[in-house]
Amino acid sequence: MNPTDMLKKIKDEDIEYLDVRFTDPRGTLQHITMMSDQVDEDFIEDGLMFDGSSIAGWKSIDQSDMKLMLDTSTVYMDPFYAEKTMAVHCTVCEPDTGERYERDPRGTARNAEEYLKSTGIGDTAYMGPEAEFFLFDNVRFAVQINKVSYEVDAVDGSWNSDAEFEMGNMGHRPGLKGGYFPVNPVDDAQDLRSEMLSTMKRIGMRVDKHHHEVASCQHELGLLHGSLTKQADEIQKFKYIVKNVAHSYGKSASFMPKPISGDNGSGMHVNMSIWKDGKPTFAGDKYADLSDEALWYIGGILKHAKALNAFTNPTTNSYKRLIPGFEAPVLRAYSARNRSGCVRIPWAENPKAKRVEARFPDPAANPYLCFSALLMAGLDGIKNKINPGEAMDKDLYDLPAEELAGIPTVCGSLREAMDELEKDMDFLTAGNVFTKNQIEGYMDLKWEEIYAYEQTPHPIEFKMYYSC
Repeated sequence: MNPTDMLKKIKDEDIEYLDVRFTDPRGTLQHITMMSDQVDEDFIEDGLMFDGSSIAGWKSIDQSDMKLMLDTSTVYMDPFYAEKTMAVHCTVCEPDTGERYERDPRGTARNAEEYLKSTGIGDTAYMGPEAEFFLFDNVRFAVQINKVSYEVDAVDGSWNSDAEFEMGNMGHRPGLKGGYFPVNPVDDAQDLRSEMLSTMKRIGMRVDKHHHEVASCQHELGLLHGSLTKQADEIQKFKYIVKNVAHSYGKSASFMPKPISGDNGSGMHVNMSIWKDGKPTFAGDKYADLSDEALWYIGGILKHAKALNAFTNPTTNSYKRLIPGFEAPVLRAYSARNRSGCVRIPWAENPKAKRVEARFPDPAANPYLCFSALLMAGLDGIKNKINPGEAMDKDLYDLPAEELAGIPTVCGSLREAMDELEKDMDFLTAGNVFTKNQIEGYMDLKWEEIYAYEQTPHPIEFKMYYSC
């Protein structure tokens, strides 16, 4: 939709509000709602001024003026507001120069797409994320000077097999690691997920399927692939719809990677491919019918995996998922179809479907930064012809200890990821896609989270150490 079409739609359909949306460095969707009678050609051309100092990790108070520039191609009708409201995603710009603000995640994604074109390697990067999430009926947590606790509960949780409920306990629920994927009544979220998917389709999103996932209370919806910035926009809409539909059912949806102990965590596998002049560049005659470019792309992902973790697995909680034994891809290896390494080559007969899948990202990631960082690592691999080594076509979970010791891993903590990012950021700053200032600002936010986590006593420490 171009600006003229947008204004016509507002007038013809008597739309009362325009919701102007953008994403902060941590990946949280923010918004400002405007009366539609304030929206005209000048508003679209000039943008909306706002206070950037109120967004964590952005401007200081003495440089707070920033501008939201509407991308009218992203327009959709909000499906939840009582009043008729159109929503639009924005890129953040400097008001004096009109240039993209270097710490704006969406601007980074657009930079990455432009950089790809400038390299001559391709003109379009496609991303196909698979974001998993949990649904709970009750969520309670506290972090106080004398109390740190959390509790999540759900009627269909495996732990409730002997719980007494007022309406009775029907007994049908997935067991531990048993959610992939029985029919109802064991899977009791069919209608809820269908409504999520139908809502996405109604606002123009390209979706294909839904199902229960492996863990108790864990689910996945299928979002079809798209170009990098557009697909990051789609993930933001995806999370928004999942949370709000769940809320309307009296449930709470979370994209936290590991909200329960002893069962699988949530990942966000990212399928990637590069096209040029309408043709796929990853199809070829090498391993798994890949091209040299695709293998080099994998080489870049594996080489920079630990620095990538800072963006693909950006929370302290992320590393409670990245441990062996829960289908977590912690080993920096690749394989065709094998799901136990960091990178998988999914089966595809059609060359157009040839792609590589990074399996270590999780849905807590800021999608704009995550997709951009993955692309930059892959492009670095192609530019420098980084050999990914031999594929690992065996079950990596069952390797003998001596063989396992020879395979490098991803990071084991957010602290390690920050240290690795500080040592290995040049591939991100190529073409000024990310800037050093932006990365340092992002790291400052993450160090705040690390210190808060490391300096707070944990309940398990009381169990292990209180009587020492």
